[in-house]
Amino acid sequence: MLTEADCRALADRLRDAERDRAPIAPLVHDRPELTAADAYAIQLFNIHRRGGTVVGHKVGLSSKAMQQMMGVDEPDYGHLMADMRLSEEEPVDAGRYCFPRVEIEVAFLLGADLPGLGCTEADVLAATEAFAPSIELIDSRIRDWKISLPDTIADNASSAGFVVGSGRVPPGRIDPRGIDAVLYRGGEAVARGRSDAVLGNPVTAVAWLARTVAGFGVQLRAGHLILPGACCRAVDARPGDEFHAVFTGLGEVRLSFEKVIG
Repeated sequence: MLTEADCRALADRLRDAERDRAPIAPLVHDRPELTAADAYAIQLFNIHRRGGTVVGHKVGLSSKAMQQMMGVDEPDYGHLMADMRLSEEEPVDAGRYCFPRVEIEVAFLLGADLPGLGCTEADVLAATEAFAPSIELIDSRIRDWKISLPDTIADNASSAGFVVGSGRVPPGRIDPRGIDAVLYRGGEAVARGRSDAVLGNPVTAVAWLARTVAGFGVQLRAGHLILPGACCRAVDARPGDEFHAVFTGLGEVRLSFEKVIG
């Protein structure tokens, strides 16, 4: 375990990398002893000093495709903040990020608090008000996405933004394991998958999240948005890109990026 001073120093490096849009070498290069527990402490340092409102959480690396893409073998989680919310109508400035990518997810909108350590899939379904289509914008403050599990945990699970479409479907009207999703860049399909790519069932991912965050004194609350993980691989986002995702039975969601002028 690292000392509190060590964790704060690593948190400073990640904060500066995000502020300056200057990716850094993996934290584990200098501190190979960095553990997942250390990394969550680093994440929380930056969440607390960022301020603002926590509006939900995300599960990262919950599909085999994303684990293979990132070279890790277990999920992680991060915080969703109010200032990370993006709009379907307003293009995003890609220059605000180091190396942005997008991925498509079935979002959970909680209508009730979830229990912690004993949370089950039945609890998740009972507390979920609706499913919704979403796109998460991920980014890595670690150079070239060369991340280990502690690196991405410390870096808020590589989360940077999210947008949620207007569709709302309550549990009971759709099987959360069988939602097909396609991501388009312009008119070209660039990624496709199904919701059961997320641990076999995205509900399982949310229950895992509730149990895991409970160990850090956190509870998933009514009104929170939960992103359980990507249905398929992430796609690089470039200036001028216009993405939209289609979810069978849920609807669509869009995210675009400003063009480079000059």
